[in-house]
Amino acid sequence: MATVNGRIRCVRRRWSGGTEGSDCPVDRLLDAAEQTVSVGVRQLVCREGTSARSFARGRENLKQAAQIEVGEELFRQLVESEGKAVLKVSATEQLELDWSASQCKVQTPSGQETTRMYVSADGVKVPTITDQEKQKHRAKVLSKRATMTRRQRRRLKRLRAVKKGTDQRYKQIYVTSLFDQEQKHRLVGLTRKGVKGLKRLLGREAARVRLGGAAERVGVVDGAVCLRNNLEGLPLELILLDFYHLGEHVGESGVKTLGGGTEACKQWVAQMLHTVRHEGYGPFFQKLLDWRGGLRGKRREVADDLIQYVSLREPMIRYEECERRGWHVGSGTIESMCGVTTDRIKGRGRRWDLDNAEAMMALEALYQSSGLWDKYWANALCPLN
Repeated sequence: MATVNGRIRCVRRRWSGGTEGSDCPVDRLLDAAEQTVSVGVRQLVCREGTSARSFARGRENLKQAAQIEVGEELFRQLVESEGKAVLKVSATEQLELDWSASQCKVQTPSGQETTRMYVSADGVKVPTITDQEKQKHRAKVLSKRATMTRRQRRRLKRLRAVKKGTDQRYKQIYVTSLFDQEQKHRLVGLTRKGVKGLKRLLGREAARVRLGGAAERVGVVDGAVCLRNNLEGLPLELILLDFYHLGEHVGESGVKTLGGGTEACKQWVAQMLHTVRHEGYGPFFQKLLDWRGGLRGKRREVADDLIQYVSLREPMIRYEECERRGWHVGSGTIESMCGVTTDRIKGRGRRWDLDNAEAMMALEALYQSSGLWDKYWANALCPLN
């Protein structure tokens, strides 16, 4: 067994009876996954595997920092299998939080104390290996079968059983984040199972934090219809359109109609965003209509697109209420979580099976969730409890 204190050789006594069969009592005290690698080594491997730029570099870092030598293939298998185990315990809610929404206290602008939680979600594209690429690689390997050694032929046999690849080079994984005002409490989750998987994930995560226990509950998304529809199933006071994304649309429209970098464009964009932020949707929409009235041709089409975008999201544009109540109006938190969870799997030359990409992201999501990283490994040390 590989442990943080070196390799340990275990010798066990097996008892056998003529009619009762055989039994090894010590085996019942040893977790099957730990017969070769201990929990301590698994934790160190996961730390290095998610922080290094590659599994080879992570293996080298582990050897230099902890004097623990693990084969590169075993290193990769340990990291990916642990990520899948994290997904499993999260889906079955085996990791109980030591905080809830009712504990997320904050001071209101009027000086009163209340509890507040935010819910956000977004989708990220991850690089995957397509089935066509896998088939091409298999054909290339098979063409060299006649010159292979016995060891290479054994590897080829395993290659034939490799799972299918994806139908596209990039696939979407949804990331969710539930957090308080100061982000002292945060729960990060993810799923590769599409919009239906996102709906189940949001419902499960909301139940884990006991979202209904917060007096104020706010959803913040970038305006994508599927995200808004899924958040509507939660007990939220308001689902808000991220102010930054609205500003992007207003800015792009200003550039196309008034010219990029011109003083007129800058003043118009600033005026529009100030109006929607401090005066509300009504005055903002009226100014958009007045602006549209002076445009012709393609510039009017640009204005029509912006007005349609805004009108479809009218219930989500309530920034003046957010200013009054001290609520966040940006989705910076979920954008940050999308960045950190995909940092390890994105990069030049990196391609993944989709389930392995999800597993790698799950380990980072566990680390970013308040208190869950330490709790997961503490539970792993006591598998019988």
